[in-house]
Amino acid sequence: MLKKIAGYIASSLAKSVAWLSTTRTNYWAEYGLDITLVVVLTYVGWQRNTGGVGLFVLAIALGFLGFSFTEYGFHRWLFHTRIPLFAEGHSKHHENPLGYDALPFFLPALLTVSLTGLFSLILPESFACFMMAAVTLGYVVYGFSHFVIHHVRFRNPLLMRWAAVHHIHHYHADRNYGVTTPLWDFILNTRYKRQPRTG
Repeated sequence: MLKKIAGYIASSLAKSVAWLSTTRTNYWAEYGLDITLVVVLTYVGWQRNTGGVGLFVLAIALGFLGFSFTEYGFHRWLFHTRIPLFAEGHSKHHENPLGYDALPFFLPALLTVSLTGLFSLILPESFACFMMAAVTLGYVVYGFSHFVIHHVRFRNPLLMRWAAVHHIHHYHADRNYGVTTPLWDFILNTRYKRQPRTG
């Protein structure tokens, strides 16, 4: 009986989280929570910083670089796989790029706090805070960039080209995994290359 009740609660909770993940409230709440986390991590890091500006700059640079690879890796190796949890959610985005499908708003923040704690065990605490603030800011920039790419029609040629790189991914799903930067697509040879026309 207890097992049946636990199964029902778990199933109801999973359905509620799945529903929440498709709402505008969830989508925008995540920005508020993540931006707050960036500010808090930066503040705590600065309060405990004994390495000066050099440590701050190094941690921020590693955080942005780490995020850019994580963005690429998640998109390529998790979202475009046969793992239902990731593939189904991401395929919804490919079917409806203007939708509001996102992770539950609390999940990225929970992961960030957990990783900050883990990194603090092996790195100076201020370094871990700065680095994870940069990772989180990278995630915010990614989310906003992705939203803008799908919801704004640019007139500026540079912005049009930037958005086109991601739009191409929706037609060639094995190319252009990077949203905020094409760096890893260049390094790992997944950048879309236009094929010459024949005939």
